[in-house]
Amino acid sequence: MPTASRPCAPPAPHALRDYALLADGLRGALLGPDGVLCWLCAPRWDSDAVLSALIGGPGWYGLTPTGAYVPGGRYEDGGLVYRSRWVTRGGAVECREALARPADPHRTVLLRRVLAVDGPAELAVSLHLAAGFGTDRATDPVRDEAGRWTLRTGPLHARLTGLPDARPERCGGLHAVLRTAAGGSHDLVLELADRPFDDAPPDPDRAWADTGAAWAADVPTPGELAGLPGSRDVRHAHAVLTGLTGPDGGTVAAATTSLPERAEQGRNYDYRYVWIRDQAYIGQAVAARGPHPLLAGSARFVTARLLTDGPRLAPAYTADGGPVPDLRRLELPGYPGGFDVAGNLVNRQFQLDGFGESLLLLAAAARRGQLDDDGRRAARVAVEAIAARYREPDSGIWETVPDHWTHSRLTCAAGLRAAADALRRPDWLPLAERLTAGALTDSLHPSGRWQRSPTDPAVDAALLLPALRGAVPSRARPSRATLAAVLAELADDHHCYRFRHAPGPLAEAEGAFLLCGFLVALSHLGQGNPLEALRWYERNRAACGPPGLYAEEYDVAQRQLRGNLPQAFVHALLMEAATRLAPAL
Repeated sequence: MPTASRPCAPPAPHALRDYALLADGLRGALLGPDGVLCWLCAPRWDSDAVLSALIGGPGWYGLTPTGAYVPGGRYEDGGLVYRSRWVTRGGAVECREALARPADPHRTVLLRRVLAVDGPAELAVSLHLAAGFGTDRATDPVRDEAGRWTLRTGPLHARLTGLPDARPERCGGLHAVLRTAAGGSHDLVLELADRPFDDAPPDPDRAWADTGAAWAADVPTPGELAGLPGSRDVRHAHAVLTGLTGPDGGTVAAATTSLPERAEQGRNYDYRYVWIRDQAYIGQAVAARGPHPLLAGSARFVTARLLTDGPRLAPAYTADGGPVPDLRRLELPGYPGGFDVAGNLVNRQFQLDGFGESLLLLAAAARRGQLDDDGRRAARVAVEAIAARYREPDSGIWETVPDHWTHSRLTCAAGLRAAADALRRPDWLPLAERLTAGALTDSLHPSGRWQRSPTDPAVDAALLLPALRGAVPSRARPSRATLAAVLAELADDHHCYRFRHAPGPLAEAEGAFLLCGFLVALSHLGQGNPLEALRWYERNRAACGPPGLYAEEYDVAQRQLRGNLPQAFVHALLMEAATRLAPAL
């Protein structure tokens, strides 16, 4: 039964499954069950964090009942407006939480509305801002005649409205006890801007109305998703992906950095960037149901990267299309079991499958009438890049040592086939045949399944994708044998691991990959086993926390999420699996 911590004490971290996401497309915040916003990078996803308590930094913004409480909460339907709820000894109090939309590239607006649902409410408020991942401590806050507080931290100007009786503490920040009468409400508005304020703060009622209208415009209605298994979760996945998607159409892989996939294993990454492969997964997942702004945006983002970089297409970019920065340490304690990093070494890699995934995405957009002339030119660029570079070793889907990865070559074959059909370019098919024939010659295991590369005979769950994307038929012998091998060697209780890192129990190396679990569901469906597909779908759909978010990995034994949060491609594959399952069920 938690209670509010001391005003100057940094908040304790929670299990990842307990965090909720607030996002507006340009940036995102993580909210704990104690009402503490412990993570926010502003003004952009890849900016330095101003709230970094999640990984041991000195920035947080808490709004927590002063006495003992039992936490809860839920998202309001159709968006990323979260209702924190605490049952206290005196009743129940809720807080509506959101990043205001439509998003302003120069100003981040955090809306918090306290609602004394049952009895009076008393909450401790603690605001500690520290830009630069905590290196830029805030100036002393100043209160104006209207009771608004302003301060500065690094390049950011901050303004807090709705807490005139707050007091600055010697430890820094602002602190107050907020009391609300039974049945009453109280608004707090925090603004973070990259320029001085020269206007009045947002009106809370108007900001809440605009935010609700923006979500209603972007997320399908329940009726539009009727008949899909787990339709409420599918709708929530739409909202999550919308919240992670910027105005240029790029969807960041996750909102966070440095959340470990395995404690003390050295696998900490910064996922606040847009992966070309993930963007293709998102677009194809949406296209399975019909045209949608997420599909058009995905195609637009990938088109721009192909036309700019051509055969030098990078695996990942910032949300505005810039290069991913080099890896650096942040000198913070890190989330327990992990360490602190920003940037990503993916910026030095070549990943051949990115061209094949791009073609699959552009073909899907063309079939849904959402591909323009630039997109058609980008498809030609991708085809030429495959022809020029398919003989080179690449780092593959899992970003490992360069090799002639089977998945990469077959993904390119699938993309060539899809684009040849959708764009009416049969002259692209011979290259697809050449890639498939090469894989059959050097990467078909003696057992009849695909192996990881000509020199690596192991089974890999990524090799389920070629059949799903049309490189080879779903019921061809390599496809059936690959699924059988994945089930025999990489499955545990209807969860699936990527591949074996070493001999021994799978779970000792890493968590199960939720992406792979949904791939198994789709593979069963493609091979005519809809009930088994449903079992896999439902098992992996359940691997989330109370806010309904998915990380990259799932610790089967401890039933915990592992890795950065939320992982966009997991939400995308949930959507695709639900869409493709519905007709079969």
